[in-house]
Amino acid sequence: MARWRFVHAADLHLDTPFAGLARLGAEVPGLLRDASLQAWDNLVQATLDHGAHALLLAGDIYDGPERGLRAQLRFRDGLQRLSDRGVRVFLVRGNHDPVAEGWSAIGAWPEGVTEFGHERVESAPITVEGHEAARVHGISYARRDTRENLARRFPGERTAPFAIGLLHANAGGNPDHAAYAPCSLDDLRAAAIDYWALGHIHGRETLIPERPCAVYPGVLQGRSPKPTETGPKGATLVEVDGERIAETRFLPLDVVRFELREQDVAGIADLAGLRDALADLADGVVREAEGRTIILRVTLTGRAPVHTELRRAPDTLDGLLDELREQAGRVWWDKLTDATAPPIDRDAIRARGDFAADLLTETDALRAADDETLLAELRAWAEPRDRKTRTLLSGLDAETAREILEAAESEALDRLEGGE
Repeated sequence: MARWRFVHAADLHLDTPFAGLARLGAEVPGLLRDASLQAWDNLVQATLDHGAHALLLAGDIYDGPERGLRAQLRFRDGLQRLSDRGVRVFLVRGNHDPVAEGWSAIGAWPEGVTEFGHERVESAPITVEGHEAARVHGISYARRDTRENLARRFPGERTAPFAIGLLHANAGGNPDHAAYAPCSLDDLRAAAIDYWALGHIHGRETLIPERPCAVYPGVLQGRSPKPTETGPKGATLVEVDGERIAETRFLPLDVVRFELREQDVAGIADLAGLRDALADLADGVVREAEGRTIILRVTLTGRAPVHTELRRAPDTLDGLLDELREQAGRVWWDKLTDATAPPIDRDAIRARGDFAADLLTETDALRAADDETLLAELRAWAEPRDRKTRTLLSGLDAETAREILEAAESEALDRLEGGE
């Protein structure tokens, strides 16, 4: 049988309100609400462009029971485009869009769309060139607060060359997400499934790299500056060769991207230089995102004279942020955080003759020591009963040891000098 492809996506959260981001401007929530719908359009187009035979949607199509008419119609239109081109679509409901909650403006799905129910695990085939290439097994949530381990309901015997499990669940006990339909990785391995198409966790992650492959594609469109919502978002393209996965590939499909970055202020003397450095940082982020609109938060780090300028007046940071927003282009500047510290004058510290001076004397001596002496000193610092540290240090090379020394000295001086 020829190779064939499917696309796996989850957590579309169509028409998410984004009310908390109005601080960036009245137009931003609307921009983001449109972004979730445009990301869906991108997903449909990517499925067609890559010649996929099927699209799998692992729950949370909508953001809640108050499903907007615009989102429902846009979703249905995308399904119709796929149906018209002969692409099968399989979907389940999750905790944000359970079967028994909310309302639907759509009486029936287009031909070729299979929505799995909530009473039992149901199955449907994927046909390629007239032969059954795979069977998709799936189950939806009846209600939001679904705490049953649904993975244990999936079949234990194979009925097709390739088996796909479509499930919205917290697999592996991710602490950053609610424990809906919780299951272990062993539960996933116990079923006769070759690829678990999972949803619910918003960060992209491959839980099990080999058979059974278990993948969270992540949210389709980032929704906030939370770590799991930042960076590239999209779907997973899977190519199957007979009974095995030949390749998986991430498809970035987001329209607006949340980014968290750091700017080291070392070598920056004044606010003008800092503004220029931040503008360059923003330009680089836009290039990396291939021209997408960016919502950006930056933390300023490091030691430099500009630290004093930043602390000169209470509104300095806000003024800098306003200046950046005026020349932003495709970047919406959300927040600047000042975690800088003043530069350290090591010669002045050495002249003081205090504990910090003694610290520099010790680190200077270690810095000048040969590699064997430095390694011996680091290993000697580990407590005899601290087996984990001693094990780590036993395999340490000289280059890493010197990096540890520099980092340790910097951290100790930061604590001793108090940052001011």
